[in-house]
Amino acid sequence: MPAPYSYDLRQKVIDAIELDGMPKTEASQVFHVSRNTINLWLQRKAQTGDFLPKPHHRPGNNHKITDWEKFKAFAQEHGDKTAAQMAELWDDDISPRTISRAEP
Repeated sequence: MPAPYSYDLRQKVIDAIELDGMPKTEASQVFHVSRNTINLWLQRKAQTGDFLPKPHHRPGNNHKITDWEKFKAFAQEHGDKTAAQMAELWDDDISPRTISRAEP
């Protein structure tokens, strides 16, 4: 997922449209932002009062293994098993793929 546009750019685009009366199509061309993006910013401003980007989640997977010491001990104990077998033995609901990505 690409990084959101800066708040500064958003402010310039919105000001050009609302304060200077620039048409959305022209603002789109001048600031190199799609009209759809401008519409989304204006819609968000109407709904929330501001056009801040949505909260960004850290890139990567939703890490289901958070206690790495526990996982290392588990992997040492069950290292002779397949990822599917290890996934069945793990305390939480976890996929074999998650096990294989996490193996030290």
